[in-house]
Amino acid sequence: MIFREETARTRSYVDRAGNPTPIAASPDDTYHQIKMTIPAPDHKRYFIDKLGVSERLIERCLAEALSAGGDYADLYFESVSSTSLGIDESMVKTASQGISVGCGIRVLSGERTGYAYTDDLSSDRLLRAARTAALIASGPAKEQIHGFRHTESDSLYPIAGATADAEIAAKLKLIQRADDAARAYDSRITQVRASFSDELRRILIAASDGTFASDTQPLARLNIFVIAKDAAGNGGSGSTARGTSGGGGRITMDFFEGDKSPEHFAREAARTAILQLGAVAAPAGEMEVVLGPGWPGVLLHEAVGHGLEADFNRKKTSAFAGLIGQQVASSKVTVVDNGRMPNRRGSINVDDEGNPTQETVLIENGILKGYLSDKLSSKLMGTPNTGSGRRESYHHIPMPRMTNTYMLNGEDMPEDIIKSVKRGLYAVNFGGGQVDITNGKFVFSASEAYLIEDGKVTRPVKGATLIGNGPEALKYVSMVGNDLALDEGIGTCGKSGQSVPVGVGMPTIKLDKMTVGGTN
Repeated sequence: MIFREETARTRSYVDRAGNPTPIAASPDDTYHQIKMTIPAPDHKRYFIDKLGVSERLIERCLAEALSAGGDYADLYFESVSSTSLGIDESMVKTASQGISVGCGIRVLSGERTGYAYTDDLSSDRLLRAARTAALIASGPAKEQIHGFRHTESDSLYPIAGATADAEIAAKLKLIQRADDAARAYDSRITQVRASFSDELRRILIAASDGTFASDTQPLARLNIFVIAKDAAGNGGSGSTARGTSGGGGRITMDFFEGDKSPEHFAREAARTAILQLGAVAAPAGEMEVVLGPGWPGVLLHEAVGHGLEADFNRKKTSAFAGLIGQQVASSKVTVVDNGRMPNRRGSINVDDEGNPTQETVLIENGILKGYLSDKLSSKLMGTPNTGSGRRESYHHIPMPRMTNTYMLNGEDMPEDIIKSVKRGLYAVNFGGGQVDITNGKFVFSASEAYLIEDGKVTRPVKGATLIGNGPEALKYVSMVGNDLALDEGIGTCGKSGQSVPVGVGMPTIKLDKMTVGGTN
């Protein structure tokens, strides 16, 4: 480790024995008393060794950011290399590779945020961005920046062997296999689109509170979209239907062999589309609803998860504001957000403010336990920082966001849940949806759903939507299965114009009452 100490006139390195070695000061330095420690194992020094971002420059930028009197400042360096491939009509239609490098500099002053970013990591541009971000604050310059404390964390995903290391021909082969499998599934599959995208994201965060953290984050996703069509006049109606499937995560190419092969996802997309061709119109009205395991957890994510992010509650715009310690769901409901799950799409070793992620219990046995918080909300609300500060890129400020959000297992057998329903809807998969954070009202469209009649799953239905209120809907959960499943690794969450990868999940659950929108 190297300890560096600055004074108003001289600057010196201090070795482990405490012996200072003066060095020349740069004429454009903004001087403040600074003491920093930057442990830097080789694999965590990408920005320092590869892109020329020196420890000294990091210090100068933080000092400049606080020169107008802010409470806190941080630097967020990011480098992303990405690949994207797509085929349509069995031909390669899109192919791209890219690299993005930049730094975002943030200054907090009370509830105000100053933010500037640059894609040029030269000292002049970084210092200019720091001065721009500093304009949000007013007052005497910050006199001291505490020493850096390197954030230690486990490795939740592979770096060596990540998909980013694979040849582009191997990635193209995956989507060609998916295209072949989808077309072979049924002659009524008339159109197939398949795509593969991956990235390797490197980040470094240094902050005036001593935070110093880095991470290298792989991410990959395979998508298949199909259209099926009945031939009119041959016993078919001439109708069309769509199906989608896909999977991925923070993984190696080996993920796409075995159970999670391109053929598996292609057959799922084709199966869903063919199923819809024979579906009947969905019923409408209030009825019992069973949600299947896995991806239906997206309803939990939207209807409840966003309302439990601390910024909405700090501003009192969430339906859950002020309800900690109160009953907000059935006693059978426990919801957690967990960024520590190996290889999952929503998992990260550290958040985008340099804090280790964690498993956070949001609702326990129906009682609201807490919110997902970042540094700003944690400070202003006096609540724990849950390591939930996330951002789309260096262009964006961090905010409280979910990682992998899911409901824990219950004690009911899934088949018993189905048997308990006289007349209702079984929703297995969802397409789009939307929620109003202020009141919790949501609308979701089911992409795969069935009627339940006399305790049995019968006919597939189309055009079903679920309409409700998040906090109210969870109070009607009467049965929770023991078959918790997570999604396949395809989730992307949008908030305030930013998108981040997330995961969702739940076991089979029964809601005694929910409004179903349909055409029958």
